[in-house]
Amino acid sequence: MKHASSRELFTYWNAQRGDRAAPDRGEIDPAAIRHSLGDIFMLAADIVEVNRFRLAGTRVCALFNRELKGEPFGPLWNEASRSTMEELLGAVIGENIGIVAGVTGHAGPESTVDLELLLLPLAHQGHARIRAMGVLGGIELPYWIGNKAIQELELRTLRHVTPVLEHANSRRFVVSREAGGELTRGFRVYQGGLLQPPGEPNEKAS
Repeated sequence: MKHASSRELFTYWNAQRGDRAAPDRGEIDPAAIRHSLGDIFMLAADIVEVNRFRLAGTRVCALFNRELKGEPFGPLWNEASRSTMEELLGAVIGENIGIVAGVTGHAGPESTVDLELLLLPLAHQGHARIRAMGVLGGIELPYWIGNKAIQELELRTLRHVTPVLEHANSRRFVVSREAGGELTRGFRVYQGGLLQPPGEPNEKAS
């Protein structure tokens, strides 16, 4: 993770979950991650299971020049990335897998910004609606942030940041590291982003 807020949130989230798959929303204390709150957001499912921003930090909202609370997460992504991101979010929530991704924000033909996205699951039971939290921030923000609004996001690279839970019915996925990659079932995702098709020996990354 390149972004300081991603590192801080992941470290805190990991400590709060202990040996569980994910911590509960009630265990997240904003004061403990106060330095990163501007880059942090939470997603909650509405009554028809559309994931919307429950809250978004000031720096996240500044990327789009508007308040994001209540907006759906999916429409922020371009057509090539949207279905992949919706499936990934489903895996984060349903399978307790954390992901970190490289993202390009497009504010115009010659106005782009490189961003880092972190998505982490939150435990939920019954009708609890808050399902995930994360970070969306840039390492070096261009001068036009705050004047021009990002119109769409494009997924560029991806890796998981928490171990895949080994259940018999657990799905496996891998996403192409190029834009527009699709989820591929039947692959195992290893810590650090190593990919191994079933039946083939694991090889260390060079």
